[in-house]
Amino acid sequence: MRLILIRHGQTPSNVDHFLDTAVPGPGLTELGLEQAAALPEALAGEPIDAVYASNLVRTQLTAAPLAAALGLPVEVRAGLREVSAGSLEMRNDREAITGYLKTVYSWVKGDLDVHMPGGPDGHETFDRFDAVIAELRAAGLSTPVVVSHGAMIRAWCSSRAANVEPDFIVDNALSNTGVAVMESPGGGGAAGPWKLLTWMGEAVGGRELRDYGEDGPAAEDVKL
Repeated sequence: MRLILIRHGQTPSNVDHFLDTAVPGPGLTELGLEQAAALPEALAGEPIDAVYASNLVRTQLTAAPLAAALGLPVEVRAGLREVSAGSLEMRNDREAITGYLKTVYSWVKGDLDVHMPGGPDGHETFDRFDAVIAELRAAGLSTPVVVSHGAMIRAWCSSRAANVEPDFIVDNALSNTGVAVMESPGGGGAAGPWKLLTWMGEAVGGRELRDYGEDGPAAEDVKL
């Protein structure tokens, strides 16, 4: 299966650097809508056979133009939602952002028992995302698109791809509508084996759709 993971378009909370992870979450900014509208052309060469999004509004709005262009529905799965910020929710101070990112990094390194302050541990977080990927695999899909979130995509790819080290998450940010492509042969379950084929951290659609500096905490490098 060739899995195309896309981060949602820009939101108002991204611009103000809030840790905004709760359901249903905000919609997209004008730039975010333009980023989403660029996806059909950017992915025109891919034989996409399904489009999935999380249960947050921003991913569904991002997925909508692509799904419409392909004549496919947007399948919503709660397991694709962002890494919960727990008691750090809606904070935008440096201490909270650093604590959030360091917790996610600890999971990627294998310390899954660590809890997000006031929130879930790594087991719960990865298990619910893995469950959706296992569902896609069981359905026999060959090239599904999953529109999810910055921290979730960075963490899952860094932990599941056999060809990258855990430190991959430290230096490889993922801006709004950045794309990661993972590939795995049949069998092996959601956990692998996976290979990271492509990591495009910038927004699709060209320089005019970049939102560097206004793409939220989940796009930041993990400062240790």
